[in-house]
Amino acid sequence: MSKSEIIQQIKQHKLVAVVRGASAEEASGIINGAVQGGIRLIELTYTTPYVQDVFQEVRNLDALIGAGTVLDAETARHAILHGAKFIVSPSFSKDIATLCNRYSIPYLPGCMTIREMVQALESGCDLVKLFPASNFTPAFIKSVNGPLPNVEIMPTGGIDANNMREWLDAGAVAVGIGSDLSKAYKQGGLDAVAAASRNYCGQLYQEQ
Repeated sequence: MSKSEIIQQIKQHKLVAVVRGASAEEASGIINGAVQGGIRLIELTYTTPYVQDVFQEVRNLDALIGAGTVLDAETARHAILHGAKFIVSPSFSKDIATLCNRYSIPYLPGCMTIREMVQALESGCDLVKLFPASNFTPAFIKSVNGPLPNVEIMPTGGIDANNMREWLDAGAVAVGIGSDLSKAYKQGGLDAVAAASRNYCGQLYQEQ
C-alpha cells in the first residue's frame, strides 16, 4: 500500500484506536476487540511492553496498524521493520520526518501551535495530530485553516463518543480515541472492547 493510499484510508475510516497496553496481552486484546467492533485504524503505542510481539500477533488483522508514541528515528525505523504503516508521535521531530519520507511512510506529529504545524508541513507531513486536543475546542481547526488551509488535523486526547462528531464536523479529517477502549477491556475484556467499538462506529457512520 502506497503512502497516499494509507493517508486515504485514514481519511476514509476516520477512527484511530490508540492502544496503550499495560502488557502485550492487554494491547492484543484491545486491538482484536476494536477490529471485531469495526475499527480499521490502530495506533499501537511504543509504551506497550514487548510491542514488537504485538505487531507480530496482529499483523494479519483486517486493519491498518501504525505505531504511536514514537520519540526518535530509531524507534520509527524499528516500527516500520515490524510492519507499522504509519508513524505517530506526541511532538514534531525532524529526524522522524526525514526517515518516514525516505521510506514513504506517513508521519503524523503532535502539534499544538501554528509554528509547529508549519514545521511539519515543510518537512513533508500530510497530516498532523492536534495533541492534546483536550486543551482546545473544535473551533481551533477553523482558526488554523484560515492561515493554513492545507493543514489536515487529527485531534487526539480527550476525544470520546460524546464529542467525536463535533470535532469531525469542525473539519478534523480523523480522530484518535483510546481511553474508552482501555476502560472497556479492564471491565469486560475483548467483548466489551468490541461493543464499545461498535458504538463508536455506529455513531460515526449513522451520522455521516
